[in-house]
Amino acid sequence: MLRSTVAHILKSDESPGQVKVEGWVRTKRDSKAFSFIELNDGSCLANLQVIADATIPGYKESVVHLTTGASLSVSGKVVPSQGKGQKWEIQADEVTLLGKADDDYPLQKKGHSMEFMRSIAHLRPRSNLFGAVFRVRSRMAYSIHRFFQEKGFVYVHTPIITASDCEGAGEMFRVVTMEGEEFNVGEEEFFDKPTYLTVSGQLEGETFACALSNIYTFGPTFRAENSHTSRHAAEFWMIEPEMAFCDIEGDMDLAEEMIRFLVEDALDACEEDLSFFNKFVDKGLIERLEFVRDRSFERVTYTEAIDLLKKSGKTFEYPVDYGLNLQSEHERYLTEEHFKCPTTVYNYPKEIKPFYMRKNDDGKTVAAMDLLVPGIGEIIGGSQREERLDVLRENFEAHELDEKEYSWYVDLRRYGTVPHAGFGLGFERLLMFVTGVANIRDVIPFPRTPGSAEF
Repeated sequence: MLRSTVAHILKSDESPGQVKVEGWVRTKRDSKAFSFIELNDGSCLANLQVIADATIPGYKESVVHLTTGASLSVSGKVVPSQGKGQKWEIQADEVTLLGKADDDYPLQKKGHSMEFMRSIAHLRPRSNLFGAVFRVRSRMAYSIHRFFQEKGFVYVHTPIITASDCEGAGEMFRVVTMEGEEFNVGEEEFFDKPTYLTVSGQLEGETFACALSNIYTFGPTFRAENSHTSRHAAEFWMIEPEMAFCDIEGDMDLAEEMIRFLVEDALDACEEDLSFFNKFVDKGLIERLEFVRDRSFERVTYTEAIDLLKKSGKTFEYPVDYGLNLQSEHERYLTEEHFKCPTTVYNYPKEIKPFYMRKNDDGKTVAAMDLLVPGIGEIIGGSQREERLDVLRENFEAHELDEKEYSWYVDLRRYGTVPHAGFGLGFERLLMFVTGVANIRDVIPFPRTPGSAEF
């Protein structure tokens, strides 16, 4: 008999008949003649009710001793449920205990703080909240690939170990070897040069865009930034498309289309989990997602955005002035209070942006853009890349970068250069937006933050 999942059984229009299902016990209630077991296998939020009669094989050996957290295998017939809240239940023919759960199993039926759940990251996926979070994470990863594949983009794996600092911020993890208790650096460099964990696959992605036209990357990135905010992690995943023969307008078009596509897919495919989040995590979540799906995106230049913030009459924690980066509170004001819709800010001062962004004709700004959404702020950052060799060389000098270290990047401008653009979408920022979960640590299976690298 093939194994069925709880999700398959509960979502069936007709009874699947005789099935075998396996999972973990959420709760159990006993009476004189039978037991009610709530079983969950992680395939969906809902539990499957199992009715185990005292006369079935394995009752005394297995069912009597079941506790919350124990794993078991159930064979039986799917029948219409006599209780409320679900269509089907299983009338068990046999129950087999696969793994006992000790009495100190930490996920008993009560509320637990997020901090406590992070300390048991190996068990928290069994909870309702985190099971839902990671099912949505899985669906969104699939949807990202679907979005790009259906548009003919080529998926490229860029290196995790790199010698290039894409962002120029220097917040990179150095890669060194060890012998015994000693770190080997300098002359003992494994790659004969200093290497780091990547902060972005963009530069390498550009090389493939300049050959295959439209590509995307989707992989882990690392930032050695000593930040303890709810929005920062040392390891996170990025989606970075790069498009040849594309300018800043095309870049913004694709970013906005992608966010709308992902939001619509989440609403369609993750209805049960989003309803749970809407009830217990963020009561305005579904309304906000539908708002993003259905509304046009506003576009405003950085200069216009600064002017709007200054005239808002609001007191912000961080100062607002031309030449300063927008903070989350500024971004959320624009999307939630002023425009009341997702907003793309573009044409930033060149001094606050990396060397690879294309200088605009005004000589003061670069063709950079950030896509802002309600509840989060910036979710996508991108730009048109500087394709002009002479201007790129000026940028190297202005940012005090050694052109020799980027000789391969220069070659892209020497051999058939083309206008091209791209952006980066922080996968965990997307998940925070889609689930309403407020802390990035709670949408990453095993979060890496300053001072914490458990498991």
